Amino acid sequence: MDKNERAFTVVGAGRRKEPDVIPVSPWRQVIADIPRVSAVILLLVVLGCILAPCIANHDPEAFYLQHLNEPPNHEFYFGTDMLGRDIFSVLWYGGRLSLVIGVLATVVSSGIGMVYGCVSGTAPDWLDSALMRIAEILCSIPYLLLQLLLLACIGQAHVISISLVIGVTTWMNLARIVRSEVRQIRGSEYVLAARAMGGGFFYILRHHLLPNFISPVLFMLVSSIGISMTMEATLSFLGIGLPTEVTSWGTMLALSTRALMTDSWWIIIIPGCFLIITLLCITHIGHHLRREINRGSSNL
Repeated sequence: MDKNERAFTVVGAGRRKEPDVIPVSPWRQVIADIPRVSAVILLLVVLGCILAPCIANHDPEAFYLQHLNEPPNHEFYFGTDMLGRDIFSVLWYGGRLSLVIGVLATVVSSGIGMVYGCVSGTAPDWLDSALMRIAEILCSIPYLLLQLLLLACIGQAHVISISLVIGVTTWMNLARIVRSEVRQIRGSEYVLAARAMGGGFFYILRHHLLPNFISPVLFMLVSSIGISMTMEATLSFLGIGLPTEVTSWGTMLALSTRALMTDSWWIIIIPGCFLIITLLCITHIGHHLRREINRGSSNL
């Protein structure tokens, strides 16, 4: 019995009619309980990146050669790097690319993982086993090695290629979770009825499978944005990601070796703090979604 229902109804003269209880949507409850501090900080960072032309006080592509490696001051709020660029202005424009790469890579990996997992979950046992073995083999190879191989084949890296490389190398875990969810619901009456009426694979995926497994994988989709941003920063830090002239938080951190040699701490600390804080907020929200979804599933 639902907790809002009562086992007994009070009747008699003079009784007060109890107000009707309006049920709260589970999705609305999850969204309402999202950690406010993390959500506010993440929103401020995203708005700052979107409104970069309004916030930046210098040209992010300009080289102020008279102000090389200057510490934070009243003119350059976060100082300048060894190329003479204003870190404060570059930071907001670089955040744009980092967030775009994180979202695009997540779209690619989630699209591949969901379709692959649904195909595996609805396939016969022998094909399901073969598809899962392929996913496990790919999952056993370190992501960085796969990305190095693909980037070597592509050549010059740019935003789209980096997003595709990260996306096509990080879909395996999502596919395994989607496959397990689909295996549980593929024998449901509504799925069998849709098949009997001639519904195609993508029709069944869109109308019957996706609404049922989107909740368990939602936290993975949110967390994948932060993971993709971390991978882009790692690739750029190693010098195999975006070129130095393309501004992102990863390419800003790629200058850390030279910054350490000149004791220019602000070149490393400030972009690193922005990246870490953004990743912590995304991870915190992702863990919250997983906790709330698991709590809702246990109450069913």
